Amino acid sequence: MSDRVVSVVRAGALTTVQDSGRTGYAHLGVPRSGALDPAALRLVNRLVGNAEGAAALETTVDGCALRSGCDVTVAVGGAPCPVRVDGRPVAWGVAVRMAAGSVLEVGAAVRGVRSYVGLGGGIAVEPVLGSRSTDLLSGLGPAPLAQGAVLPLGPGTTGRGHADAAPWPGPPDELVLRVRPGPRDDWFTGAALRAFTTRAYRVSPASNRIGLRLDGPVLERAVSGELASEGMVLGAVQVPPDGRPVVFLADHPTTGGYPVVAVVREADLGAAAQASPGTPVRFVPAR
Repeated sequence: MSDRVVSVVRAGALTTVQDSGRTGYAHLGVPRSGALDPAALRLVNRLVGNAEGAAALETTVDGCALRSGCDVTVAVGGAPCPVRVDGRPVAWGVAVRMAAGSVLEVGAAVRGVRSYVGLGGGIAVEPVLGSRSTDLLSGLGPAPLAQGAVLPLGPGTTGRGHADAAPWPGPPDELVLRVRPGPRDDWFTGAALRAFTTRAYRVSPASNRIGLRLDGPVLERAVSGELASEGMVLGAVQVPPDGRPVVFLADHPTTGGYPVVAVVREADLGAAAQASPGTPVRFVPAR
């Protein structure tokens, strides 16, 4: 067995393997999945010398810990958090060389929700439909990390990437999402549409990789009754019967039977991945 592996010492609340996602399979009911914060994934991969879409680890809230079976370059980005190697603090957001047998500890996020762990060579689990991403909705890809699991690494890179460190915006104090009208905005009253783009929501603790659930103004329908299931896209703002919007994220279903009032611009969804429960949210018309 190759020594190019990492073993899981502490799995954390939810740590998954994520890359740039699996595209082109929505017609089969398979969502894109992939990193919720794609820019953070690209950055940690660049720092360790990987291709930008290589598979890395996405942690949720409380980090994880890994033991390396080989010398490897690592970088932690996304939500800021304490990082240690063999108990000694090392810098967040930079490439760090770790010796075989060392333990990398990724601590709890001090701000934001999801941190990303890039490892030289990338996580080399078997691809499914062209991607190594864990999809929590369909069950495709590797299972979320469990203590004792062993993950293979790809061939070693030449070392660090072209940058020793890179500037990174902190998680938002207020999440501003630019939207275009959805295919079913006519299912809502004029008052509901005004409230949607003028009043504030807050991120619900029930949010996950499937959707960002929001607490706030209830959107009243102008059209009652059922809607036949139709295609859903990344960033669709679906409104279930309780009237509170849900912004679909990477593991969203590909069809749904509740009306979509708007669609968020994809460029804004990385910030949504880092919005912790209670973060204020505003929807503004895209220009």
